[in-house]
Amino acid sequence: MNGFCGDPVLPGFRPDPSVCRVGADYYLVTSSFEWFPGLPVFHSRDLVNWRRIGSALDRPSQLDLDGCAPSRGLFAPTIRHHDGVFHLVCTLMDGPGHFVVTATDPAGPWSQPHWLEGAGFDPSLFFDDGAGDRAGAGDGRAWFTAARVLDEAAGRTEIWMREYLPRERRLTGPEHVLWSGSHPGARWSEAPHLYKVDGSYLLLTAEGGTDVDHTVVAARADRVSGPYEGAPGNPVLPPAQGPVTCTGHADLVQTPHGDWRAVLLGVRPGSALGRETFLSRIAWDDGWPVFSPVVHTAQRRPVHDDFATLCPDWNTLRTPRTRFWTTGDGLRLRLRPERLGARTVPSLLVRPQEQPDCDVSTELHFTPAAPEEEAGLAVVLDDAAHLLFLRTTEGLTLRHGSEVLAGVPVPPGPVRLGVRIRGFSHTFTHAGPDGAWQDLTTVEARFLTPLFTSVQLGLYASSNGRPSTGHAHFTWFDIRYPSKEEEAAGQQRG
Repeated sequence: MNGFCGDPVLPGFRPDPSVCRVGADYYLVTSSFEWFPGLPVFHSRDLVNWRRIGSALDRPSQLDLDGCAPSRGLFAPTIRHHDGVFHLVCTLMDGPGHFVVTATDPAGPWSQPHWLEGAGFDPSLFFDDGAGDRAGAGDGRAWFTAARVLDEAAGRTEIWMREYLPRERRLTGPEHVLWSGSHPGARWSEAPHLYKVDGSYLLLTAEGGTDVDHTVVAARADRVSGPYEGAPGNPVLPPAQGPVTCTGHADLVQTPHGDWRAVLLGVRPGSALGRETFLSRIAWDDGWPVFSPVVHTAQRRPVHDDFATLCPDWNTLRTPRTRFWTTGDGLRLRLRPERLGARTVPSLLVRPQEQPDCDVSTELHFTPAAPEEEAGLAVVLDDAAHLLFLRTTEGLTLRHGSEVLAGVPVPPGPVRLGVRIRGFSHTFTHAGPDGAWQDLTTVEARFLTPLFTSVQLGLYASSNGRPSTGHAHFTWFDIRYPSKEEEAAGQQRG
C-alpha cells in the first residue's frame, strides 16, 4: 500500500493515538505535550464518532509543566483495561520520565502518577490474558515496553521490556531487549505495542521518524520475550504518498465481532493542523496485519461557546497553579504579568483548529488601563510561533511575537475580532458590535508549520510584566467552517 487517504476521525491536534475496548465502548487517548489538562480521553461506540469525556491529568498536583519547552512534556500515551481498571502509561519528557495513572472510570478521576523506572519514551502495556488469542489464555502477567535512544544522531533506538505489576503499579524482574528495527540501518524504531494474535505475540512499532518517512513495522514471536522475527513485507504500512502523509504510530483494537481496526496518526499537508488521528481497517495475510484506510465523511463541528462553563476542549499553556478565568457570564480572563512568548503560564485559553479552512470570531469588552494591557484573539502554535490580534491603548494591533504586522484605531466600546484561515493564509478582520466586518490584513503564516503539536485558536490577555486588577470580557467565541460550495468558490478565485 503506497498511499493513505480518508478523513481523520479526530481532527486537529490529536497525535499518537492509543485505543482500548471495554464491551461495546472504545476509549482513546492522545499526546498533549506542553498543554494542560494533559492526555485527553475520548469515547466512541463505532471508532469514527468520538466525544471527549475528560483528561487523565486534569489537576495541577498530577502534572508539573513548569518551564516546559515547546513540543516537550507528555509524549505518546497508551491506554489499556484489565480486571476492571484502566491503566494509562506515558512519559513526561524533561521530567521524571515514565509513569502510570489508573482509574475505574475513564472519565475520571484518575490517580496521581506512579513513576516507573527506565529510560526512553513511547511506553506501552500488554496484559497477557488471552485477549485476541484463539489458541487460549495467556499466563496473566503484564508487561511494560518502551523505546530508548542508543545513538541520537543516527536515530538508533531499541525496544525494551520489563514485567509490570498492576496492583503495585511498578516494574519488576529482568529487562528484555525485543527489537532494534526492521533492518540494520533502521531509524527511530519507536511506539511499541504488543498483542496476542492466534497464539503468537505480535509487536507493532513505528519507524523512520514522525515525518514523511513514517512507517508501521510488524514482528512476531512464540514467547513474549522473543526472539522476534520481522514481517517479510516490512514495513506493513509504507511511507504514505497520498493526500494524507506521515502515517504511523498505530495501535490495534479488536471489535466485538472479532474484526480488527487500528488508530494511527497522519498529516493533511498544506495547513497547520499537524498530526491527527485516522482509522484503518486491518486484514490479515499469513498472520501479518494489512492496513486499509476507513473512508468516511469527516465531522465538521462548528463551535459556538458563550462560556456557561468551560468545556473540556479548552487548554492552557503549561500547568496553571491558580485559575485566571471565570465563566457564567461569558469568559473573563484576568490580566496578569505573564506573556505569551516566555516559558510561563499566560492568561491564554485555546482549543485545537480542526479543519484547514475556518472562520474564527469573538466579541471583546475591554478598555486597557495602561499601555502594557492588551487582550484579544490568539492563533498559537507555541511560545515562538503565534499571531495575536489585540485591543491596546492604540486601537487594534496584529503581532507576530514582538513584530507589529498591522494596526488600526477603533472607537471605545465592544469590538468583534475575527480571522479567516485558509491553509496558511490568515486574514484578520474586525467590526463594531453591529457593524460590517472590515479586513485589516492577510498574513501568509508558514511559520505556523507544526513539529509535534499543531495550531490552536483562542483568547488571550496580558499586562506584560506589570501588576493589574483588570479583566478582559469575551461574550462568545465562534469557529465556523465554510461550506463545500464556499470552498469551491474560493478555489476558483484562487
